[in-house]
Amino acid sequence: MDIKQIQELIKFVSRSGVNEVAIEQENFKITIKTNQAPVYVNAALPAAAAPQPVAPAAAPATTVEVKAPSAPAAEDTSKYITIKSPMIGTFYRSSSPDKPSFANVGDEIGTGKVICIIEAMKLFNEIESEVSGRIVKVLVDNASPVEYDQPLFLVEPI
Repeated sequence: MDIKQIQELIKFVSRSGVNEVAIEQENFKITIKTNQAPVYVNAALPAAAAPQPVAPAAAPATTVEVKAPSAPAAEDTSKYITIKSPMIGTFYRSSSPDKPSFANVGDEIGTGKVICIIEAMKLFNEIESEVSGRIVKVLVDNASPVEYDQPLFLVEPI
């Protein structure tokens, strides 16, 4: 949820007369509380539907509480080099489903070694490593979409 969506949600809550709204997603939690008398609404809105005001009211003072997800013992990745996607497409770890992966965790790679394939517009682009080292982590699942500059691998330099 970006800041614009949060601002729109705050405006909606203040106009609707609802006393409190809590939204919890995978890595995000937000609670919006107003100092109005509570109005009880028992309606399920589809996730894609735009919220409709329940009852127009004067804009009250609004309290917003945003909690970042608590990371369990964050891993120090500063010593690793991140190999990022050079394009948008579909990430593949091997040239075909019955072939072995180009690179696995623990493999040593060198500059110019093919580490994955990214399919873009029916073209299969072999992605070569620009660094030498040992692969510590594969950050993308096989056959999943990737964005430009999205981290693909963590490499420990040798």
